[in-house]
Amino acid sequence: MKAVLLSCVPIVLLAVVVSACKLTANDPPNRPVDLCTQSCVKRTPRQCSADECNRGCQFILDRLQEGQGENVVACVAARESRCADPVWADCAARIGLHADGGPPAPPPPSEEWE
Repeated sequence: MKAVLLSCVPIVLLAVVVSACKLTANDPPNRPVDLCTQSCVKRTPRQCSADECNRGCQFILDRLQEGQGENVVACVAARESRCADPVWADCAARIGLHADGGPPAPPPPSEEWE
């Protein structure tokens, strides 16, 4: 009986070590997204869950790179609707360099044939 218990000790120790490694081995931090998510959770508790904030912040990576993350989160917070992809997309399209809607439409075709 004692031999059986002693043979189980290494297996138990291995299981403890492996589980400890899994707890400490995290994905590398994604600071811009993490900061955006924290800001979103604080500013939009009524509209967005933490998961929706994280998804939205992942969705606007280009605006985070441009330093416009806080402005997009403020826009999302000002909305009455739920925190969904269309809300994040609309807010991201109305912020910073992209706020003007892009280049003007081309002129209409001429009536004359050349």
